[in-house]
Amino acid sequence: MKNIVPIATALLIALLLSLNQVLAANVLEIPQQDPRFKLELVAQGLGIPWGMAFLNKRELIFTERRGHIKILDLDNLNITALKGVAKVAARNQGGMLDVVPGPNFNRDGWIYFTYAKSTEAGSVTTLARSKRKGNQLTDWQDLLVTQSATRTSHHFGSRIAFDDRGHVFFGIGDRGERKNSQNLGNHAGTILRLLLDGSIPDDNPFVGNSEALPEIWSYGHRNPQGLVFDPVEKILWEIEHGPRGGDEINRIYEGRNYGWPVVSHGKEYWGPVSIGEGTEKPGIESPLKVYIPSIAPGSLMLYNGEAFPEWKGSLFAGALKLRHLNRVAISAKQLPGGEERLLEDLNERIRALAQSPEGWIYFSTDSGKIMRLKPR
Repeated sequence: MKNIVPIATALLIALLLSLNQVLAANVLEIPQQDPRFKLELVAQGLGIPWGMAFLNKRELIFTERRGHIKILDLDNLNITALKGVAKVAARNQGGMLDVVPGPNFNRDGWIYFTYAKSTEAGSVTTLARSKRKGNQLTDWQDLLVTQSATRTSHHFGSRIAFDDRGHVFFGIGDRGERKNSQNLGNHAGTILRLLLDGSIPDDNPFVGNSEALPEIWSYGHRNPQGLVFDPVEKILWEIEHGPRGGDEINRIYEGRNYGWPVVSHGKEYWGPVSIGEGTEKPGIESPLKVYIPSIAPGSLMLYNGEAFPEWKGSLFAGALKLRHLNRVAISAKQLPGGEERLLEDLNERIRALAQSPEGWIYFSTDSGKIMRLKPR
């Protein structure tokens, strides 16, 4: 009899430890009024799933901002934590951030990450890559530990995108110090462009400029939260947080200045006072779409699937403050057009987005859920 208590205790502990995966054991359809899709809950009880991408039709890799990288098996909904993750500075808005398989993933196995790393100067956004062997990450490489340290712990960025010419892009916010975004001597407030191995392309716009860091592709950004490359139109799209009002969708060109904080459509948090010298200025690239009030974008995805043909070519962004899925149609002239706000009644801060091989739309929420839209 005396052995029954410890056995029962062990069973109870095991049950509690596996509660998150028990909660994710069955896909649950959530009633929605929209006839175009059905909404399903795939997993819950997670940390904040900040980045998310498909490795193949069955496996979804995702990050948790507190410092974990996990695999969701969509055949059985089991969740496995990967070992070998770098030490992460998980504080405030910093932590493990984006994850994207490289463009040659099926051949070389590289998976790319951004995360907040502690340095002597402070926490900085870092681009890294690693390979996966079973449940282990191997060959972890920090490709660029950026020069972006400040006294704050917010505005780290940072999403990853690849073009079709062997380059990787990723963004960094101003790190809470506005002047950084106009200072080419640091990486804060920029979109960076590297070769896949982390080296600097010879044709980057500031290569050879002694007053600028050579990794910089564009600057004048406040806090980029979405980045996606359109391989058909050869466009790099970006979405970023404004202050109180003034979130932006931008088309990113090499070497351009996107204005923060010289120009802005937003106001100060402490009062109805405009920021900067106005909303436009010669020599500064104007946004193609502005959100007033701010939706607080959490991500950006270009939909090119077959499951929702009427949405093909649209940009999707998760909205954190206004809690919806934001769809923006792109015109034949490659300009943002009409806007649609989906899932407003869900009341969730929508963070990461991923398109499945079937063309379904997966998204994560700050409440620790992974959900998906499927056609009816």
